[in-house]
Amino acid sequence: MTEHPTSHEGRQPLAARPQERARPRQEAAAGLPSDVPGQAGGPAAATTPDAPPQPTGPAPAPGAGRPDPLGGTDHPNSPGLPGGTGRPGGTGAVALAVSPQHPGGGDTSARREGDRLRFVGAATRRIARGIDLDEIVLGLCRATVPTFSDEILVYLRDPLPVGDERPVAPFVLRLRRTDRLRLSDLEGEDLVLVPDPDPTPAAELCEVRSGGALAEVLRGVRPVFGDSTAAKAALAELLGPEHPLPGGLRAVLAPLRGRRRVIGAAVFLRRPERAGFEPNDLLVAAQLATHTALGIDKAVLYGREAYIADELQRTMLPDSLPQPTGVKLASRYLPAAETARVGGDWYDAIPLPGSRVALVVGDVMGHSMTSAAIMGQLRTTAQTLAGLDLPPQEVLHHLDEQAQRLGENRMATCMYAVYDPVSHRITVANAGHPPPILLHLGGRAEVLRVPPGAPIGVGGVDFEAVELDAPAGATLLLYTDGLVESRLRDVWTGIEQLRERLAATAQLTGPDHSPPLEALCDDVLDMLGPGDRDDDIALLAARFDGIAPSDVAYWFLEPEDAAPGRARRLARRALARWDLEELTDSVELLVSEVVTNAVRYAERPVTLRLLRTDVLRCEVGDDSPQLPRQRRARDTDEGGRGLFLVNRLARRWGATRLSGGKVVWFELATRT
Repeated sequence: MTEHPTSHEGRQPLAARPQERARPRQEAAAGLPSDVPGQAGGPAAATTPDAPPQPTGPAPAPGAGRPDPLGGTDHPNSPGLPGGTGRPGGTGAVALAVSPQHPGGGDTSARREGDRLRFVGAATRRIARGIDLDEIVLGLCRATVPTFSDEILVYLRDPLPVGDERPVAPFVLRLRRTDRLRLSDLEGEDLVLVPDPDPTPAAELCEVRSGGALAEVLRGVRPVFGDSTAAKAALAELLGPEHPLPGGLRAVLAPLRGRRRVIGAAVFLRRPERAGFEPNDLLVAAQLATHTALGIDKAVLYGREAYIADELQRTMLPDSLPQPTGVKLASRYLPAAETARVGGDWYDAIPLPGSRVALVVGDVMGHSMTSAAIMGQLRTTAQTLAGLDLPPQEVLHHLDEQAQRLGENRMATCMYAVYDPVSHRITVANAGHPPPILLHLGGRAEVLRVPPGAPIGVGGVDFEAVELDAPAGATLLLYTDGLVESRLRDVWTGIEQLRERLAATAQLTGPDHSPPLEALCDDVLDMLGPGDRDDDIALLAARFDGIAPSDVAYWFLEPEDAAPGRARRLARRALARWDLEELTDSVELLVSEVVTNAVRYAERPVTLRLLRTDVLRCEVGDDSPQLPRQRRARDTDEGGRGLFLVNRLARRWGATRLSGGKVVWFELATRT
């Protein structure tokens, strides 16, 4: 037996079948007993529609009939359900509005309670299937309308408190959702159930007054009938005085209590043409309210955890990528699913001395906030090691030691590459990561042969680096295994598909042009089909533009007093060759100050390099590890003003410690 839909949302109107509507009249004419309680010809035919239900079986024992959420079937419109049709095989939503139901002699008390158990079991399973807040509330509405009630209104705290968080004052309830049906009798057509177009039948907001009737009912937690004095006042306060309620036992107010406090209320309503609620229906309402409230508590806690995890993930990844000289960068990150936004994949691009750039992609094993935290620590460690200008294999070695210090089974894969735009070379070291792919300018895509290495965290393993050509116009693609591996394909099949996809994309732009980086990243992600998103994905693409040899000037200067003067002359000649004479005065002054400071502490030759790109960059290197620091010179000091001039005249400047000394650099806008 399949599950019967109980909501009008997103479904076509249900038409009552003529033979079903005619059956009670035929049975009554034939004098046959009806199997539907309260219908014509049945044992309870004499009962008026508004009369309270008269059970024919023995009175239930105290506590009998308590619904069990584990019992029953998924069919919510089984015969004799509370508020249902009572007709096997009938259309429950239609018969609900056509025929009032009354307990009949043919239905025993045990059968009625069994029907309630089955209904509650199906309804609570429907509610429990919801993950977020809207799904849980929608599950409650679909499970109860029209099977248990003709209309439902769900109020929740605004805002909803989370965990042990102290709720804000005053206590405000907001109408979260309302579901109702109306019966439309169109001439010449069957009776159909359609959504009610009337405006919201209740107040949108309700402030719960301390000591008021609504506060007292909510504090009592138990559902109450709408005809009691306390409930009438509470419902008037909740729904507003301009929204009248049906009389008699046709309303149930059920507080929604979570694990720590009342978080809302649900109002179940039945129409006058339908039998009112029975005492045992309060038990049903209590079960529905309890499961809904606990589900909402769970959804709110999960939503807060997902928000924290999402913020953690965002802070661990770079907000934006740098644009170093001679290389263009683009990146993408995709979580495994909207419900699992936390992973251990990361990427980074770190500018290095000498206009070089370190490209890093890594993947921490696992999917949790712990994985994201470990990823953040490893990324920070990689940035620190890159600032020391260590070789790629040494960076991976120190990352391996750091992972072991973080604890057991802290495993990760990582690819670390350093690109030098002056030499047009790239040095790559691998720690168990999928190999990068290099897309050449002519459209040829090759999987680079790099030593596979062991994952970070194994310990006691040496890493090896290889140096490869990085021609101008080529594009390097670093990625995590989520892009190429899934349940439907192995990693090497995915790598070959990725290589073919890159080659096909490059063919579209022609042999003399490289594909745009952003469009290339989007096209790569489009190769993912249904079922391919088993893992999160980090993607880093680097376009190698390089720096032409004609735009580089490089000299060695002996650490002597004549070095600053020689540096000024060499810089002047280079600027004249590049048609940048307007920068001569500024460059001579700054070069003289930086070289003078280097010569004062150096024991080996000082290096001077000028790079012409979109800016003019000057780099001065020496073998002293002590970094210069800007300070305010006193009036009587003879020195200490060099870096002050550099800071005022240069567009940017900085100093980086190397393994064998340091490099001080500054940049000037070329204005060309």
